[in-house]
Amino acid sequence: MPTYDLGFLGGGQLARMSIQAAQRMGLRCLSLDPGKGGPAAQVADAIVGRLDDPSAIARVFETSAFVTLENEFIPADAIRQALAASGREASCVVPSVDALAVVQDKLLQRQAFDRAGVASPRAVPAERAEEIGFPCVLKARFGGYDGKGTRYARTREEYEAHRPLWELGGWLAEEFVPFRRELAVMVCIYGEHRFAFPTVETVQTNHVCDLVFPADVDATEIALRAVESVGGTGLFGVELFELPDGSFSVNELAPRPHNTGHYTLDWGGPSQFEAHVRAVMGLPPVEPISEGFAVMANLLGQPGAGDYRKGLEVALSVQGGRFHWYGKAEAKPGRKMGHLNVVGKSGEEVADVVERAKLARERFYEAWIGE
Repeated sequence: MPTYDLGFLGGGQLARMSIQAAQRMGLRCLSLDPGKGGPAAQVADAIVGRLDDPSAIARVFETSAFVTLENEFIPADAIRQALAASGREASCVVPSVDALAVVQDKLLQRQAFDRAGVASPRAVPAERAEEIGFPCVLKARFGGYDGKGTRYARTREEYEAHRPLWELGGWLAEEFVPFRRELAVMVCIYGEHRFAFPTVETVQTNHVCDLVFPADVDATEIALRAVESVGGTGLFGVELFELPDGSFSVNELAPRPHNTGHYTLDWGGPSQFEAHVRAVMGLPPVEPISEGFAVMANLLGQPGAGDYRKGLEVALSVQGGRFHWYGKAEAKPGRKMGHLNVVGKSGEEVADVVERAKLARERFYEAWIGE
C-alpha cells in the first residue's frame, strides 16, 4: 500500500496550498522539489530531486497513490518514463500526460483550440510570422510565464531584430489582439463532473497578475470547451481576453491551481485547492458557489524588504483582510511571496472591496520595507 495518498511534482506555493487542503481531509502528502525547505516542504514530507529526472519522479509514483503536478513545465516524456519505471498506470496522474504534452506547447494549444472551434489568437511557427502580419506577438512555445518568453514585433524590422531568438525554432508568432480586459476562469473536469468557478477579471502589472476580482460577465462555457479541446482532466486555469465587441478569446491554459484562483481560499465557498485534490483522487466534487466574494492582491518581493511580519498588523487592520504567506526563503524583487484576500459581503460593491485590497497591500509594503 502506498505510503502517501497524494504526491506533488513540485514544491512551491501551489503544492503547499493544495497539500494544506488535502491535510484538512486527513490525507498524507509528499512533494518533489529541486531544493530543500521550499514552501511545500514546510508543511509535509518532501524529497529533493530534479523535476525533469524520471528516476526522481518515479520515487513519487512508487510511494503515492495519486500524483499531480504543480506546473506544466515538467517534461511529459519524463513522466512517461517514470510511469514505466515504477510500473504504475497512467490513470494515477492528473492531468493526463497526453493533455500535459499539448498544454506545455503553446502552439499545440492554439491548434487544439482551432480544431475545436474555440476562439483564440491565430498562431503559427515564428518563422512564418508574415502569415500573421504585423504587429504580432512572439512567444516561446515552452516554459514562458508572467511575461517571460514573450516579445512584441510591431513591425517587420522588430521581427527581424528578434531573429536570434526565434530562428533556431521553439517560438511561435500569434496575432496581436486588442482587448478590452483580461479574464480568468478556474475549470474542473473529471468523470461525469464538469463545472467552473465564477469568472474573474485580472489586472496585470509588468505581465504579472496584480489584482483579481469578480467580473460582471460569464466566460464559463468557452473556458470549459477550451479545456475539453486538449483532453484535459482535473483543475485548469483558463486565461482569456474580452474583446471590444464583448466576445471572448482564450489566451492559454494551465493544468493546475492558478494565481487567479487564490481568492477562493476566502470567498466563502470551497477553494480551488480542495477542488483540485478531489479531482485528482476522484472524490465527489465541490460546489463552487458562495454568497460572498473576495478580491485578491498579490504580494511581490520588494527591494529592501525586511521581516514580513512587520506588515501583518497593518494589512489585517483593513476590513475583511486575510493574509497568506508562502514561506519562500528570499524576497527577490518581483517574486510572488504571498497574497492578500479581502472579503466582500453580498450586496457590497466590488469596486469598494478592490480599493480596500489596494489599501491593505499599500500598508503592508510600507511596513515591510520600513518606510
